[in-house]
Amino acid sequence: MGVKNAPTEKGKQAARGLRDSAAREEKKTEARKGSDLAKGADRVDERSRSSDGRSAAAKQRPKK
Repeated sequence: MGVKNAPTEKGKQAARGLRDSAAREEKKTEARKGSDLAKGADRVDERSRSSDGRSAAAKQRPKK
C-alpha cells in the first residue's frame, strides 16, 4: 500500500515513514558501495542473483 492508497491518516503516516526509512537506508548502502544501486527490474535480478547465483528469469522457467 502506498501513501496515496492508505485508508487512514495513521496508515498514510506509516507509509511515509517506511518510504523515508527505505530511502535513507538506500543512500547509506550506495555510499558504502561507492555506486548507485540498480533500480527496477535490474535490481530484482541483482538481488535474485546474489541469493543463489541464478537470475529471476531462470528461476521462473520450469525445470525439465
